Amino acid sequence: MEKSIFEHSNVFRFPEKVEYSTGGIISKRVIDRPVGTVTLFSFDHGQRLSTHSAPYDALLQVIEGKAEIIINEEQFILSTGEAVIMPAGIPHAVNALEKFKMVLTMIKG
Repeated sequence: MEKSIFEHSNVFRFPEKVEYSTGGIISKRVIDRPVGTVTLFSFDHGQRLSTHSAPYDALLQVIEGKAEIIINEEQFILSTGEAVIMPAGIPHAVNALEKFKMVLTMIKG
């Protein structure tokens, strides 16, 4: 069985745990529990997640780079160190304005 890259009781830096893929998006599940998930993403410049909604509140934290986040047709530009909460059931989209990495935390209610 393959060892997870996210081990309990070990210090790590999120940006170092995911590489960029030319022309692509990479996601790595950090925590996956019945009450919610934490997922690490990397987006190459120009990549996007089209408009969609989720049944749970989601906290999006930019850990490297810059992205456009659209929530209910309102634009937000986030850079390294900034975060936004995307409410459950509200349409949202993610666009990479440059290469960027984010951590997405979804809490199931």
